[in-house]
Amino acid sequence: MRIVRFTPNESIGIGTDPHFGVLNDKDQILVLKGDPIYSGIIPTETKADLADVRLLAPVIPRSKVVCIGKNYADHAAEMNSAVPEEPIIFLKPNTSVIGPNETIQWPRMSDRVDFEGELAIVIGRICKDVPKERYSDVIFGYTIANDVTARDLQSKDGQWTRAKGFDTFCPIGPWIETDFLPAEQLLETALNGEVKQSAPLSLMIFKVPEIIAFVTQVMTLLPGDVILTGTPSGIGPMPAGSTVEVSIEGLGVLTNKVSAKND
Repeated sequence: MRIVRFTPNESIGIGTDPHFGVLNDKDQILVLKGDPIYSGIIPTETKADLADVRLLAPVIPRSKVVCIGKNYADHAAEMNSAVPEEPIIFLKPNTSVIGPNETIQWPRMSDRVDFEGELAIVIGRICKDVPKERYSDVIFGYTIANDVTARDLQSKDGQWTRAKGFDTFCPIGPWIETDFLPAEQLLETALNGEVKQSAPLSLMIFKVPEIIAFVTQVMTLLPGDVILTGTPSGIGPMPAGSTVEVSIEGLGVLTNKVSAKND
């Protein structure tokens, strides 16, 4: 089931505030009542065509975005780092989240902004100390993310909060797929149509059950929290005015443009 969050055209007759819906294979949305993460799937009688809405980030984390660093061996190598023995975790603020087709804003204090395409987990319930064998109990679904990074500031600071925490630095979308199971699906990132990253999800060092178990030993996860699972090799800069597309088989394509610097 594909869960979308969107703003409709006035002609649909449900106002212009954000709504949730279920997207079918014919690009038609069945509008839902409330937020399905909190209230479940409650359909209304209203339908809308995908062409008549603007897709938003399918979830706005109420609490946090948790990220896993260096979770592909080839990416650790390109960062001149050893393969981690346990997951490396860091946070992005929920104010960094934007949706598909929104613009990544180039911060004035950075001279290099990079893409990092990733699989994202959307949490569906409050959870702490989740055993690996119970990981699926706490997952609402999966989506695509771009862990945008000011690479020069990451090197300068020696830690990652500023480099990864700017507004617009966490594009998520285009929807949440509730029936997705990570396995051999291909993750790719393309810059202006040229593929820069390409790797199966199976190359993740720490798989989803291990990630859920590890993170929930450290912190309580809340409904709507998002976990970014790491990026493969091939990271690189996004020039001002460029278009970046992150795709995962079975999850669609997340597309964003990059503003000119200092806009």
